[in-house]
Amino acid sequence: MTFKLTTYKTLKGKKEILETKQQKNTQAIVYQNDEPSFWVDCFDLQTESNVQMNYLVLCQKRSMKEVIKEIAKKNNVNITIQEAPLFSVKADSVDTDIQLPPLPLEWLN
Repeated sequence: MTFKLTTYKTLKGKKEILETKQQKNTQAIVYQNDEPSFWVDCFDLQTESNVQMNYLVLCQKRSMKEVIKEIAKKNNVNITIQEAPLFSVKADSVDTDIQLPPLPLEWLN
C-alpha cells in the first residue's frame, strides 16, 4: 500500500511520520516502539482484526486513538498513533510503498 513519509522540522529537530495519503478517521498507521508496524482500516471487513476495530471504533462511537491507547494498556505494549508535532513545519513528503500487517487479533480479544 502507498503511504506518505512526511518530514517535519520541529524545535527538537526533524521528525519523520508515515501517514495515509488521505486522512480518514477510520484508518490509521499504528506505531509500535516508534516504528510504523500495523495498518488499521475499519472498513476493511475481510480482515478479522479490522472487523473488531470496526466494532470498537464505529459501533461504540469511540476515537481510534482512545481504542489504541486502551489496547496498549490492556496488553502492555507500546503502541500509538503518531501525528504531526504541534509546532512544526512540513519540510518534505515522499510516497512510499510499505506492506503493514493488521493488528494482532489476540490484542483485540
